[in-house]
Amino acid sequence: MPELPAIPVDDRPAVEAWVAEHLGDVVLEGPEGVRGSPAFAGGQSAADAALRGVDLRGYAGRRSEVLPVERRGASRLSPYIRHGLLPLPHVWDEVASVPARDRSKFRDELLWQEYSRHVYARVGADLGRPLRHVPPAAAPWQEPWDRSMACMAFTTDELRRDGWLVNQTRMWLSSQWTVRGGRDWREGEDRFFRHLLDGSRAANRLGWQWTVGAGTGRPYGFARWQVEKRAPELCGGCELRHRCPIQEFPDAPSGPSVESPAVLRADPDPDRTGGPEAVQTDRPPEAVWLTAESLGSRDPAMQARPELPAVFVFDHARLARWRLSGKRLVFLAETLAELVASRDLELHVGDPGEVLAGRPLAATWTPVPGWRRLQGRLDVAERHPWPWLARPHRRSAKSFSAWRKGLPADRQRGA
Repeated sequence: MPELPAIPVDDRPAVEAWVAEHLGDVVLEGPEGVRGSPAFAGGQSAADAALRGVDLRGYAGRRSEVLPVERRGASRLSPYIRHGLLPLPHVWDEVASVPARDRSKFRDELLWQEYSRHVYARVGADLGRPLRHVPPAAAPWQEPWDRSMACMAFTTDELRRDGWLVNQTRMWLSSQWTVRGGRDWREGEDRFFRHLLDGSRAANRLGWQWTVGAGTGRPYGFARWQVEKRAPELCGGCELRHRCPIQEFPDAPSGPSVESPAVLRADPDPDRTGGPEAVQTDRPPEAVWLTAESLGSRDPAMQARPELPAVFVFDHARLARWRLSGKRLVFLAETLAELVASRDLELHVGDPGEVLAGRPLAATWTPVPGWRRLQGRLDVAERHPWPWLARPHRRSAKSFSAWRKGLPADRQRGA
């Protein structure tokens, strides 16, 4: 199968044109609507600059602020963490000098990301089903994200334009969609997934489950009070300010409990969940296989094999099913374009199992079901360990607090 041409470097309009030409048939907005995020650029240099520039002083008190924008304390590192440009252990170490309270709160967020990966590695596709409780069964709204509500218009505009939201507004949207709006949480999670630059089935699905009560039995109730506290100007200018449909908290008791997957209660094989602890080499590889989970210069397989070309395959069938927003694909394309400066890079579009068939590959083991299925079709001759913040353990992962108790003491503390 022929290679795709090189992606232009440091030229956003040219990258958008490249995505439109080669991936436009699978883009949510169509080829004519491909636009990158005005808030984020892809690539290792952008990721490293974001980490160098993040100011976490006051993070504990300001991480949930929405408006004014200059009051926000969120780090904005999540797109780079999601794609392996900033591995969690690296970020953990880099914030060691942050004041203790802010460092502890920020590291809690890193641990939540790690927790979501551990859960996804354990349960796989079952993360698309309620883990502990059926979500509340509210009467369905015709459109939960009603744009006549200033809070909904503002947050959905930011989601579609930038491909990123602070955690507070993610909770607003997901609670409004299901807890009050009565819609299937998986449909809302899919909407998030199409747009969010940090969209992953691990963190995205677990976040929705937590918010709608499927993971805890305690739905997060969204009401005017949160908007007035975190973004007061929205309510002041809203056309519905005198007849607000979310004036009070929703009456949304949790649904009946369901039996959690057995592997969530206790993992009988954490070594399988966590992958290899050391490099496993069967024979010399000829290329490094990259996936969207690990595209940074710190990818273990790329670091170990600098002499080999790297290869990335845009999975056409999967992208056609997902219909991701163009801004997500532009972010990936900018990231891949930057790799050319440091090594040979091959780009393809098609079925990765067919494109890479018969080629001995080095790859970083990845804790997602799709990677496991695909590597069974490929000749992965050398497997490198995933850069866990903490290796998976046997103990319960039914809740974040239960999972955290199984971590090494230094990770539990977070300080």
